[in-house]
Amino acid sequence: MIGIAEFLEAVMLVCFGFSWPINAYKEFQARTAKGTSWQFLALITFGYVAGIASKFVGGTINWVLYVYLINLFFLGVNWWVYFRNRRFDADA
Repeated sequence: MIGIAEFLEAVMLVCFGFSWPINAYKEFQARTAKGTSWQFLALITFGYVAGIASKFVGGTINWVLYVYLINLFFLGVNWWVYFRNRRFDADA
């Protein structure tokens, strides 16, 4: 049975997680890195890595880990779009 703490953690991650593909698409369409904060992306990346690490350190490896990994993947897509857009900015 799913514990309430796991469920709530997953809900939080899903809420955050929906923003990453939407943001990546909007930034991809914008074709500029202006207005995108690499510091923000770095801080969020660190937060997800810390959340994943907490699963291993605390011995609570469960299905929620997959939600972290999906979010981290889409955050990686945002990083890719950011660096792509920086190249466009440099060429302009």
